[in-house]
This record gives sequence, structure tokens and C-alpha cells, in this order.
Amino acid sequence: MNSSLKIAIGSFLFAAAVIKGAPALAEPAQPHNVAIVHTADLDLTTDAGRRLLDRRLVVAAGEVCGTASKADLAGQNTQRQCRKDVLAQARARNDLVAAGRREQRTILIAARR
Repeated sequence: MNSSLKIAIGSFLFAAAVIKGAPALAEPAQPHNVAIVHTADLDLTTDAGRRLLDRRLVVAAGEVCGTASKADLAGQNTQRQCRKDVLAQARARNDLVAAGRREQRTILIAARR
């Protein structure tokens, strides 16, 4: 084989390997889009326990939805809607926990950004 053909084939194989391996080098998903709220330490039969759980849900929703600049009105609206959606889902799961499903001791909160 001629040396320029060897170089061309080698270059092709190297490029193919790099392209094939690119997804493995991609950044992992950001972990701050997910929060876990623990409920095992709360007595959800009392108002105080339910209020504390709701406060934890609000804080977790803020963590997963992030913040927007004061100058970015569209970003603030998106963040506000994200919190509203995430809290509605979390409160629905909260109702399952409060209804006595003992196997569910945590509430997973997630948001797409």
C-alpha cells in the first residue's frame, strides 16, 4: 500500500473513533435539577409536620428551578412557572405520603431547564 493511502485510512479511523467516543466525553446532566425531600422525620398527621414538609418542598422547588436575573423578565416568568409546576407535582406526591403510604419516605422533585 502506498503511504498516502495508509495515512488517509489511519486518519479516517482516528476521526471515526473520536466521533464515536464524543458522547462519552459530554458533560453529565447537572445534578441541581433534582432534589430529594425526606419525610421520615415528620409527623404528617399534625399541622406543624405538614407545614414543615410544605416549606421543604418550596425550598427544593427553588433549588431545582434556579433563579433568573432581575433584568430578565422572561427568565423570571419561566422560573416562576417552573416553581408552580414543580410544587403542584410535589404536593400531589405529598398527599400520597400524608395518606399513609409508609413505603414512600421521600419526595423526588425534578425540573427541566
